[in-house]
Amino acid sequence: MNPVPGPVRTCVGCRERVTASELLRVTAGSDGEGHLVLTPDPGRTAPGRGAHVHPTSECFDLAVRRRAFPRALRVEGALSSTRVSDYLASLDT
Repeated sequence: MNPVPGPVRTCVGCRERVTASELLRVTAGSDGEGHLVLTPDPGRTAPGRGAHVHPTSECFDLAVRRRAFPRALRVEGALSSTRVSDYLASLDT
């Protein structure tokens, strides 16, 4: 069995374990009004905790439905997911 190259992460949507390079890292940030928002981190360089999700709308929608992002990022309250859904939509075009 060949070891997987690079760090392995779990998608918070489908729960599949794959290399981190195959997943989109998402962090918790704030908008201009101080509300918590999910922020895509494609370069995987933002400080703080990150959650990983396949860059597909199916996995992202599943993670939102399961309320996986607040648990993975250890934040309380609602997180706006508009930035990440807009980012994923831009990948599809």
